[in-house]
Amino acid sequence: MIVTSLSPARIGCSIISNFRAMKQATRSRNSMKEFLQTRDSDTLGTWSWMNEDLLPTPSEKRTWKTLNYMFFYSSLAMDNWTFGSALIGFGMIWWQAIIGIFIARFIGAAASALNSRCAEVYHIGFPGVACSVFGIYGSFYAVGARAVLAAIYYSLKMYAASLFVVNMLHAIFGKAFTSIPNSLPQSFGFTTQQKLAFFLYWLCHIPFVFLRSNQVKWLFTLKMCTMVPAMVGLFTFCMVDTGGRVGANRLASGLPFDSTAWLFMYAIKSCLGVHSTLITNQPGYSHWAKTCWSSVWTELVFWPLSVTISAAFGIISTAAINNAWGLKLWNQWDLLTAILDRYSSSGARFVVFLCALFWAVLVLGTNIAANMIPLGSDLAMLLPRYMNMRRGRILGLFLARSMCPWNIYASATTFTRFLSGYGIFMGGLTGVMIADYGLTRGNLFIEHLYDGKRSNPRYHYTRGWNIQAYIAYIAGWGIGFPGFCGNLGANVSPIAKKLGYLSWLLLFNVSIVVYIALCTVFPTQSQYSVRQLDLRREEMAVGIDDIEFLGLKALVEVQELR
Repeated sequence: MIVTSLSPARIGCSIISNFRAMKQATRSRNSMKEFLQTRDSDTLGTWSWMNEDLLPTPSEKRTWKTLNYMFFYSSLAMDNWTFGSALIGFGMIWWQAIIGIFIARFIGAAASALNSRCAEVYHIGFPGVACSVFGIYGSFYAVGARAVLAAIYYSLKMYAASLFVVNMLHAIFGKAFTSIPNSLPQSFGFTTQQKLAFFLYWLCHIPFVFLRSNQVKWLFTLKMCTMVPAMVGLFTFCMVDTGGRVGANRLASGLPFDSTAWLFMYAIKSCLGVHSTLITNQPGYSHWAKTCWSSVWTELVFWPLSVTISAAFGIISTAAINNAWGLKLWNQWDLLTAILDRYSSSGARFVVFLCALFWAVLVLGTNIAANMIPLGSDLAMLLPRYMNMRRGRILGLFLARSMCPWNIYASATTFTRFLSGYGIFMGGLTGVMIADYGLTRGNLFIEHLYDGKRSNPRYHYTRGWNIQAYIAYIAGWGIGFPGFCGNLGANVSPIAKKLGYLSWLLLFNVSIVVYIALCTVFPTQSQYSVRQLDLRREEMAVGIDDIEFLGLKALVEVQELR
């Protein structure tokens, strides 16, 4: 099925068909409007902002089993070598960084598991869950915030992996590649070689635009098969070459901390920040689950363990090489370059090429799962009449080329500050989502998630906004924002800066406490309905697997019969 969807004949026919449709669309204004509209945007009647990509996942597309989620979360976790070594870059000893990452990832896995349950039971993605929590129109901020961050991180990961393409070209062509004249100014922060590699890697993303989310699970199996030997091999080389002498040297960080405890808090905050979008994104992955609990327990077990192992390899390898070679490396592409500079034999170049190739595949899978798919889903909700997931992914590809991610990777300090900033936008959203699912006893009224009229009895809230949810979100965000500004260089008080070190943890917990307190006194429409109907835990999910998701009208009819 996957091979067929990617075959040259199939893609060629699709291109020809689209070209003919575009030619027909240029004949009149109405033809162009009809061409731009997404499929089923009109057939769904008055809910014109709805399209098929936002409906609950039908049973035939819920194909992810426990093994698929094991590979998925483990392969995502293996993309943390860079972050682990970046902790060395801003001043931690290797064993401190490992402990900090494990604590942070365990906390993040617990929050992820709680955030996964709704989508796993009702088979809806993040936009649907956001509608139930923040309101029909209030969800646009939550979805939009995630879309912006997904677009930024999409570009960032694409640039990071393009540096592995630089390693691959360096290993193949040697000085013929490295001696290419740089036609770009030094202030640009980007060389001609890097520009070529970025473009080649950008092209690799194009085929995946045409695949649906349930068709990419094979990619994570491939990542596991390639990354385990690559990671173990690079780690082994570093240990053998340096004699296993890790040392306790720190790299200059420029980050003042009053004590080791606050250094740990900064590391935990940074780790949660880099994973904050993934924690919030969990409904976007769990709605593919074939059975309940298959995604929840796998992320609880395999995600924190895999992240810690991957980051530990990066931390120990970086510390050992820096100690032995007198360098200040903090990412693996610079490490591969250093290896090529010291070992120029054909065997060493071949091994470096394979290692860089496997890492490029790893980041490709992470970028597709964590950024391309969520961005397409978000844009499908924000502009559903004219945007679906495929068009959203195409737009994301062009946005990735227009950004300047190389400036973020300029130093370890800049890198970690940027990643840790994610928490201030995502932590509160995740906290409110988890709290609301508990307050409604896990009951969702599916048919009302797609009803934007004022008569919507469940999710219209106050003019389409859940005021209690946003009060809780702003309460957490307001406490953490001064510290966030301080971490970026603003002049703030020491207390505010320390609150910034708590970041995601602070926002997550404050939003939960404030939301529960508000809803205890002023329950929302959906919470009041659950109490009025005296619904048991996840009672509305009973029999939902028997629904044929062939269209919204059929879904509404089934729900009305209950």
